[in-house]
Amino acid sequence: MNLFDLSGRKAMVTGGTRGLGLGMAEALLEAGAEVVIVGSSNTTTDVARGLSDGGRLCHGVIIDLADASSRRQGFDRAIEALGGRLDILVNAAGVQRRHPSEAFPLDEFNDVLEVNLTAVFELAQLAGRVMLKQGGGKIINIASLMAFFGGYTVPAYAASKGGVMQLTKALANEWAAQGINVNAIAPGYMATDMNTALLADEGRNAEITARIPAGRWGSGEDMKGPLLFLASSASDYVHGVTLPVDGGYLGR
Repeated sequence: MNLFDLSGRKAMVTGGTRGLGLGMAEALLEAGAEVVIVGSSNTTTDVARGLSDGGRLCHGVIIDLADASSRRQGFDRAIEALGGRLDILVNAAGVQRRHPSEAFPLDEFNDVLEVNLTAVFELAQLAGRVMLKQGGGKIINIASLMAFFGGYTVPAYAASKGGVMQLTKALANEWAAQGINVNAIAPGYMATDMNTALLADEGRNAEITARIPAGRWGSGEDMKGPLLFLASSASDYVHGVTLPVDGGYLGR
């Protein structure tokens, strides 16, 4: 038996149009799942069309994750596109804002928490209702190394990702016995659009790279294996875990 085979499974990936979310959507498709990718721009359907090449089945749904009404309506559209079933939810979308804490605008703090934490909870809640009726499912939240330490000039992001890690445990406690695995992945320093400024800062880039035992920043490809583990039957007895995928950064 192939523990990582996802043939026939139905999956939804927020933030699936680029970066780590795109890499994880590709992994699910490669393993045989039918996937809905969620994005906030009109390019979402174009990306989904491109991912459908080679006989894979991918749908694009546009959702404003900062808006509760859009989240609920978009979730319903995603479930409809998947034929009324959902086996895997990947909460990968996230936003970042940087300001010194004493000057951090409250509206921006709230914006970050809305997308990075509140939307994660609501989509997990909506997915949980579907999965409870089905008798099981997999929910994978994307946390961050900021769930373990506080960072610098990113209080909203750190708070939201710490919340994602704790939310993952709380949901796992309630749903594990009912066949739903809720776990999280904490990516390390990844070469994505969110980190463009850090990558461009030669001094900071070198400092970060020097602390990573693997000797390099990560990419969407590095997320595929961990994601497939948590999305497949290979992780059926794994609940409430936040798995660092960081090239060894936390252990340094």
